[in-house]
Amino acid sequence: MKKLIGPFSQILTMENLSLSGSLSDDQLKIITNGGVIIEGEKIIKTGHFNDLRKEVSDIIEISSSKVLLPGFIDSHTHICYSGDRSSEFSKRNSGIPYQKILEEGGGIHNTMKATAEATDDELINSTLSRLDRHFSEGVTTCEIKSGYGSTIENELRLLRIINKIKKIHHSDVIPTCLAAHVKPMDFESNEVYLDSIINDVIPHLRKENLSNRIDIFTEEKAFSVDESTRYLNKLSKMFDITVHANQFSSGAVKVGVDVGARSVDHLEIINDEEIEYLSRSDTSGVILPGCSIGLGLPFAPIRKLLDNNCKISIATDWNPGSAPMGDLLTQCSMLSSFEKLSSAEIFSSITFRAAYSLGLSDRGKISPGMIADFITFDSSDYREILYNQGKMKPSLKCKRGKIYN
Repeated sequence: MKKLIGPFSQILTMENLSLSGSLSDDQLKIITNGGVIIEGEKIIKTGHFNDLRKEVSDIIEISSSKVLLPGFIDSHTHICYSGDRSSEFSKRNSGIPYQKILEEGGGIHNTMKATAEATDDELINSTLSRLDRHFSEGVTTCEIKSGYGSTIENELRLLRIINKIKKIHHSDVIPTCLAAHVKPMDFESNEVYLDSIINDVIPHLRKENLSNRIDIFTEEKAFSVDESTRYLNKLSKMFDITVHANQFSSGAVKVGVDVGARSVDHLEIINDEEIEYLSRSDTSGVILPGCSIGLGLPFAPIRKLLDNNCKISIATDWNPGSAPMGDLLTQCSMLSSFEKLSSAEIFSSITFRAAYSLGLSDRGKISPGMIADFITFDSSDYREILYNQGKMKPSLKCKRGKIYN
């Protein structure tokens, strides 16, 4: 049965905007006093509320001024974990670099240990709690990486847990295999570990349908450019590829582009040649402001990337080490001020442009045929959302046509 929802002060449809490059707010298609007709999980029609109410008898009336946006998409998280690394936060603030902590057996290795010690139920419940908070803040689609498995068996365990969560949470969960996060302590070399992933993890991914996405952390203290290239070349014809690229050093962007990756994520360190290389590709760059905030590092140069016509989205990198905040809207608001980004650029980067980075074409816009994922803010002017620096949260969420207040 068709339902009409509205009226909304403004509907930001996110229609007719390019996948790449800079955007200005005057390019936004805004329907004032608008409504949305949904049927089942899909959007059927948008338009002026008073016109649409003549077509539908089942009407859900909205009583106060609200701005309607597509549900947010967080395309890069690590929220399936146990433990915290608050002690490392203190160490970093005293001047010890993130990479030195990792090299000495801390960092990701600490989370691997805590995660291995947690029960399945503890991991499921803590991850569900993080997803609940994300959903309350407007994130209706969330990518979740593995990568905290201290053994091959633990890595498969995490992927199975993420898939259990996928079946029971109302958000859409996109699992990603990040077995190549860092080499667990028990393996003698990176090469041996990467071969073990290919031989002992990948067959289960395919047989159990655990993930169609492969990620690798390409960095000096993780996996080198050459190691990453060999690994991804073996897998790129079977899986969608994404790469942790250029967080502390350059070089990995070319790896990602050359293997046809959906996205290269981080990009805090990127030179002009790499920006041009990325701009000429179909690969999306994913900016992670939460990591810059958590580590006290400069933001990735998103303004420059957009001005050079790159495809760019923004995600939280929510994880216990470098990005524990996990608040997408707050991070976007801060990034918009520091990098001088328009509302159109921000909202595009966490809706349809983020969907593109995940290989999804059925969400991210308030448009006929799209999944009915949308959120409302108690305001009559969309510009107030970022102006409030993350303190204005969604008042209503609609996920696949089901409304949550």
